[in-house]
Amino acid sequence: MQEVLKRVTSIADRLNVEFALIHKERKKANEVASMVLVGDVTDRVAILVDDMADTCGTICHAAEKLMEAGACKVYAILTHGIFSGPAISRINNACFEAVVVTNTIPQEQHMKECPKVQCIDVSMILAEAIRRTHNGESVSYLFSNVPM
Repeated sequence: MQEVLKRVTSIADRLNVEFALIHKERKKANEVASMVLVGDVTDRVAILVDDMADTCGTICHAAEKLMEAGACKVYAILTHGIFSGPAISRINNACFEAVVVTNTIPQEQHMKECPKVQCIDVSMILAEAIRRTHNGESVSYLFSNVPM
């Protein structure tokens, strides 16, 4: 939790924005024991950021919590959209404006079934990162031109 808080604070500072954080505790895989919103989202656009979503129960619950706390819109940004089982149905029924994922997992069928799912192609940057790693070159250079 401490490491995540440091990372989120750093990003928020660089973007000159405020942030809220949802802290979750799991009983076991795919089962959240508790979820607490820390921060004020009233009348704000909320963006949930996560590395992956499988069945989407947690991220849909988080979106619902944000709306209940006064957020005016909720987006999700995920690195890996696995979307197994009830995931697409959950996203369709959730309050998301959009769920943006990368194409590390094929998303064509998911996008047909759910207009909220949008996909970003990361193939070129991933290929360049692999090339640079193989050649012992800096990968951080790939992200040095990202405005913050």
